[in-house]
This record gives sequence, C-alpha cells and structure tokens, in this order.
Amino acid sequence: MKRRRNSPLVDALFRLGRTATRAAGKSARHTSRLATDTLAAHAGAAAKSTREALAAVASPAPPPKAPEGGGRWLEGRWGLGPLAMRRYRLYLPPGAGRRRPAPLLLFLHGCQQDSASFAACTRITRFARDTGLAVLMPEQAQEANPQRCWNWFGHEPVVALEAQLIMSIVDHVSHTEPVRADALFAMGLSAGGAMAMSLALRHPTRFLAVASHSGAVATSARTLRQAGQALRGRREPDVEAIHRQLGAHPAPPLLLIQGDRDPVVAPGNAESAAALWLALSEDTDAVRALPPRERTRGARYPLTRLDWEKNGEPYLQLISIHGLGHAWSGGAPGRTYADPAGPDALRLAWAWFAPRLRQVSSAQAQPAQKPTDPPSTA
Repeated sequence: MKRRRNSPLVDALFRLGRTATRAAGKSARHTSRLATDTLAAHAGAAAKSTREALAAVASPAPPPKAPEGGGRWLEGRWGLGPLAMRRYRLYLPPGAGRRRPAPLLLFLHGCQQDSASFAACTRITRFARDTGLAVLMPEQAQEANPQRCWNWFGHEPVVALEAQLIMSIVDHVSHTEPVRADALFAMGLSAGGAMAMSLALRHPTRFLAVASHSGAVATSARTLRQAGQALRGRREPDVEAIHRQLGAHPAPPLLLIQGDRDPVVAPGNAESAAALWLALSEDTDAVRALPPRERTRGARYPLTRLDWEKNGEPYLQLISIHGLGHAWSGGAPGRTYADPAGPDALRLAWAWFAPRLRQVSSAQAQPAQKPTDPPSTA
C-alpha cells in the first residue's frame, strides 16, 4: 500500500471544516495550534512511546461483577475450531430475555488488556446496566499476539481470519443468548478501535454504527514496520481495496474519539479514518459538513467535534479531546490506559449509537428495550 492523497471531495470537506473552525473565533484557532504543537512535540519520541506502551501491563482486575440493580456476566469460549478459540465475557442487562432481547455492543480491548481490565478501566458494567445494552467482550489470545493486540494489520488472510473469528462469537451469542442480532454496535480502544473499523468495513450490513477510540486507521499496514508508520500517522488506507470489499454496501456511521496528546496513535490517524469514510461515500452531493462545536464541561478536558451528514442523517463524527493521551477518556482512576479527566467516552458513544437504535427499534414489531440516558458522570 502506498501513501495516498485525499480525493477532491475529502479535501473540500476538510477545508470547509477548517474554514468554519477559523470563523468560530480565537479559541478555536488556539486549539488548532495546540494540537499541531502537541503532535510536533511527540513526533520524535513516537517510536519510543509506542514501545513503552506496548510493553506496559494493564492493571490487574478481578472478573467484572454485576452492579447493584441487576444484570449478570457470563463467560464462554467460541471460535472457528479447536485451534482458533477465544474466551469472551458477555454482560446481560436487567430484564433481558427471549421476549425482550437486548441490543448488543461488541467491545474490543486494546493491547496488554483482557476483558476484566478493560471493563474495569472503562466502567462499562454500570453504563450497560443503565442503558440496557448487552456487552460482548472477546479476549485476544497471547498465542495469536504476544501483546494481546487484535491483529488489525497484516496480510489479508490473517486480518480476515481474525475478523471472521470475532464475528463467529457474535453469531454464537446471538443464537444462544437474549441479544438482538439486528441491533449490533462495535467500539474499541487502540488496536480494538482499529479492529472495530475493520469489522465495519468487512461486514457493513451487520452494524448499525461503530466507534473507534484512539485507533489506527484500518487497512493502512501489512507489516510491523508499516504498522509503526501508521501509528505515527505516516500511512494512508487503501481506498480502492476497501471500495471493492464493500461492493454496493455503504459503510456504517462512524464515531472517532482521539486525544491530541496521544504519543502512541498520532491524531492524524483519526483524520485519515475520517477521510476514508468520506472517500467511501459514492454520492458526493449527499455529504455535508456541519460547523465545528467546542465543549468544556467542568474541569474535564475540552473537546472539539466535527460532524458530517449523509442524506440528512449523521454519518461521521470526529471528536478531538484536548489534553488526552493514549488512554480511555473518562476512565476509572488508577487504571492503566484510563484518564478520568477526559469527557466520558461511553456517553459520547451512546449519543452516537442511541438514535440508530431508536430508528431500528421503531421499525421492528418485536418488543425492544427503550434506550435510556445513563446518569451524568461529568
């Protein structure tokens, strides 16, 4: 894969976003300079930071427990055969049953994490209880990747096999547990975020929407060296190959969350992923960039949000969190890869997912859980 230049459509849309940002005033310009200076400051140390991050060990955590108010965690193993099995944990919210199946979130951990440590750092259990989501958390095996990273890069057979394995677990729990196969979302951190994007591009009809938190852009690397370049924002995805892969199917709506002080996954990855989703839109007239929004809530890190609509519906959202490094925004204090000072990433994702869930629920005859807002953690 070669480094690529954006299409005229992508360039025009990003120019529109930048123009609107300048019009927003001095605050927006200061934010832009801060992001640029931060990326430049980290560029020289990116390789060292990447090695240190991949060598870090996530904080040990006990198996997640159901919170007060109900719900339960299940454990299992599934895969493509005896030599391609993965452990998983599945949370079922209160009231989930055959007559009232729950929408399903595929929640993918990052490197050096397992489902227990990822659940602890994100505080997913209480969030899932409050929103009525079932949460499926597969675990990468050390035999498949010594750092427990999902194999988001590599030659096509390797990545395709890993994606197929994960989807086989989704299919398994959809057939054996009270979850809705028609209401599937995906979200991941770092390598999990890159894999979430890869799954969405390989199985576009399966997902209502996806989200990537600090993830490298999908299809940007085949070798370890290329992966390092991609993490530093020096490689672009293969748009033509993804077009062929999608066929006539549109890419699912995508949310990107990225810290502008991330020394491991350069902020340029989120921009490249956004450019990829824009390039995948066949109807250029149907895509419209909205004016950027800035938000500061209490003492939490401020954020800048860019939105694109397609045919009047939300299609793409890029949230840049100013001051966030390579960590889950709004995560639990004291946990590796978690920063409690950031805005709650799960609430940001729910604001992206919930409208799609309401749309599909209203179109279905079967009873469905009504989306609810989780309690504010700001």
